[in-house]
Amino acid sequence: MPVDEATLPPEVQRFAVYLRTERRASPHTVKAYLTDLSQYAAYLAGAGQGVVPSSPALVRAFLARAAGEAGATSLGRKLSAIRTLYRFLVREGLAAGNPARSVSGPKRPMRLPQVLPEEEVAALVEAPELAAPLEQRDRAFLELLYASGLRVSELTGLDLASIDLSGRLVRVLGKRNKERIVPFGASAGEAVRRYLDEARPILAAGRDHATAEEALFLNYRGGRLSPRSVARRLDRWVLATGLPRHVHPHVLRHCFATHLLGNGADLRGIQELLGHASLSTTQRYTHVDWKRLAAVYDAAHPRAKRERERG
Repeated sequence: MPVDEATLPPEVQRFAVYLRTERRASPHTVKAYLTDLSQYAAYLAGAGQGVVPSSPALVRAFLARAAGEAGATSLGRKLSAIRTLYRFLVREGLAAGNPARSVSGPKRPMRLPQVLPEEEVAALVEAPELAAPLEQRDRAFLELLYASGLRVSELTGLDLASIDLSGRLVRVLGKRNKERIVPFGASAGEAVRRYLDEARPILAAGRDHATAEEALFLNYRGGRLSPRSVARRLDRWVLATGLPRHVHPHVLRHCFATHLLGNGADLRGIQELLGHASLSTTQRYTHVDWKRLAAVYDAAHPRAKRERERG
């Protein structure tokens, strides 16, 4: 349930404005932060305290209580929200210091991204048989997701002007409204071209046409395709392909990065393509590419090379 911002302390309300305007945080981030901070403010109110002043002991006590219902990832997000709040309040002269600065966050277990083998991804993106407009559309967005590593929200946010078929480039508006240019291959280019020529004009004639004139990918009513619809259509093609696992649209982003890395792409380049602010976020893909690492070891280590030559 969305937080009623009018009930939040004035300091948190100002912080919400900062998140949306200066920081340009996504609606999902704003919602998550305000949910966490409303819980924190309620805890402080129950202890007879306001948001300002606070103390490291109060922050730790709040996290200790929340630990009974939240995992390490959720606790880490709550601490991040509190730290960011007080950093803003200190900057604005509304707090003397950041009580959360000295509070250590919980250790998060490393979660390796789910990745499909290249042959399974190929079968999945080629599953739509192109016999109907929706199948042509699905082939186009599946090819584009895998070819460019877009987040599903970035995909559904694309407009007609976002894509350059002649140069095979797509202009993406990512997190915090940061724009990046991502190339895509010939297969994706051909699938998108066919969709635009044959399927999109049919979908655009739907009753919601006026609501999505500029959207690249349309639903069957002519409106902008939603992330939920992409996930639902992906489930359909996973079932048709017979893959023995659930595949979220984000898995194709993981496959994009891992397969590029496995075929010799530079980690820094992959970081730019994915739109990651930090290289550490991209580095997790090095942990799943054991086959490539083993091949590098066999080719480079002196003892491994000697054993191969003897064999």
